[in-house]
Amino acid sequence: MLIERRKFGKLAAAGAAASLAGTARADTKPFTIGFGMALTGSLAPNGKSALLGMQIWEEDINARGGLLGRPVKLVYYDDASNPSNVPGIYTKLLDIDKVDIVTSGYATNMIAPAMPVVMQHDRTFFSLLGLAVNSEFHYPRYFSVTPTGGPNPKRAFSDAFFGVAMEQNPKPHTLAITGADAEFPRNALDGVRATAKELGLKIVYDKTYPPNTPDYSPVVRAVAATNPDIYFSASYPADTVGIIRAAHEVGFKPKLFGGGMVGLQATAIKTQLGPLLNGIVTYDFWLPWAGFATDEGRALIKKYQAKSAAAGVDLLGYYLPPFGYALCQIVEQAVKATGGTNDDKLADYARKATFKTVAGDVKFNAEGEWVESQVMAVQFQGVSGNGVDQFREPKTEVILWPKKYATGKIIYPYDPGK
Repeated sequence: MLIERRKFGKLAAAGAAASLAGTARADTKPFTIGFGMALTGSLAPNGKSALLGMQIWEEDINARGGLLGRPVKLVYYDDASNPSNVPGIYTKLLDIDKVDIVTSGYATNMIAPAMPVVMQHDRTFFSLLGLAVNSEFHYPRYFSVTPTGGPNPKRAFSDAFFGVAMEQNPKPHTLAITGADAEFPRNALDGVRATAKELGLKIVYDKTYPPNTPDYSPVVRAVAATNPDIYFSASYPADTVGIIRAAHEVGFKPKLFGGGMVGLQATAIKTQLGPLLNGIVTYDFWLPWAGFATDEGRALIKKYQAKSAAAGVDLLGYYLPPFGYALCQIVEQAVKATGGTNDDKLADYARKATFKTVAGDVKFNAEGEWVESQVMAVQFQGVSGNGVDQFREPKTEVILWPKKYATGKIIYPYDPGK
């Protein structure tokens, strides 16, 4: 049966409209960025605050119209702070979700098991706070948003700590080191051993312990028996807290205590330990009173803190959020500059560009690490009680190193009463 010309015209118009609507829907398909993140388990306090920093960027860029004209959507799964969960998550992100960009979640121990999956798919990979992960893989499409930069990131992690140590009078001579038997502590302690050899420090204790050790008193007693001048701990949050409590219980007082204690940057752990923090010298990456902190970084923290209580995350957000937001800014700038998600073009651009971020300017070296390190040594001083507001003040977390950013002087030797 012949279709009337008028009816045919209406059908054609309807078909064209449907086609245009379909095109519009295709054009507004979300631009996806996929990653795993520690939202439960021992790394969750840091992981959840990193996620909020990334979500603030997601809100900000979508308010500006999205990326390449498309709304941005973060696609993430809880790795439960368990490295064995990571390969499956990244296989799903790449093979099933088919995300436009793949990044890491938080922590060395979670980034390392993602690397083989990402490499197998030949994707450009932007990672968040992983220590020297690429020293094992040498993957040319890896870029680390972590201040442990320079030619030797393993050493960069502890350079500030030992810079402080070797300025003391009399100089320390002996060193004890401990860490969990896992990726991050292994990398950190490799750097410490190299530095100790160069400085002529004698290592009198050097052992690892199982990651889920229930009682750290035997570990601390064994270290204390060697009477070291310096104690360096490469520990994640749970063992950091256990070691500090055990040190107070057994009366362990080396001249310098701390080093690479992950967890002491988290507000919940600061308030949990309170005065037990006093005298500890450890690392930090970003503080609003640091000389390199930007107005943009402080504005992000203000926005983050307005959301933190309701989100149930770290109340202050000094540690992870600036770098989670910066990672997303780097992705944004690379995608815009290359006009898409071609991995060859993204990696080539990332190797050459200087990125402007809330954490400062970032430029990568051949291994995908920062060209220049930005690690501080800080000491907790005058902590009283367990209130949170005291940690908003520079006087409780004194920057010792680099010297150009110092906000006070060290209390030496280690005295947990001050």
